[in-house]
Amino acid sequence: MASSALQAFISQAKAQTRNRSEPADCVLALAPLMLDLIERATTFLEPQHYRTDPSHYARNLVYDAPDASLSLYVLVWSPGQWTPVHDHGSWGVVGVLEGVLEERNYVRLSPDREADEGIHLVRGGVILLGHGAVTSFVPNPDHIHVTGVPLERSRAVSLHLYGRLMNSFNTYDISSGTRQRVSVKHNES
Repeated sequence: MASSALQAFISQAKAQTRNRSEPADCVLALAPLMLDLIERATTFLEPQHYRTDPSHYARNLVYDAPDASLSLYVLVWSPGQWTPVHDHGSWGVVGVLEGVLEERNYVRLSPDREADEGIHLVRGGVILLGHGAVTSFVPNPDHIHVTGVPLERSRAVSLHLYGRLMNSFNTYDISSGTRQRVSVKHNES
């Protein structure tokens, strides 16, 4: 049974996104809710939400809506663990529970956003997200980035809310200029 803090957040997130068709409007409404949720995370997170994986960051499912309209994960990042360069194909709101999460952004210079080849990406800015920080992204334009924790930093733990079940995303190969859709696994909680 989910805690009252988690139940309230899910109810509010559903209500805030139900009649909003624009991803930017969704994240604008949800960012303050995430800020509140990360302060109450200890009331609903269980030990299984903090599972790690020695070979890559761990994605631990907290909630997925029956209609696949929302999903909430705890991601645990050990030092040296990074995502591939990717986008989500969804809006999202992220709050940091522990440590410092690093996000390195990319800018797509090639004009055809639908193309899976001939993609020209250049590095953009870096964002360091410490405990209590909240960030968000929207799919249009693509939010292309790599996220993780450098070897010299300690573990980071973050809470991620997506506007769909996040079981796949696009990864980018910068050297070949290609993009492919990949399925991603998560730990059931």
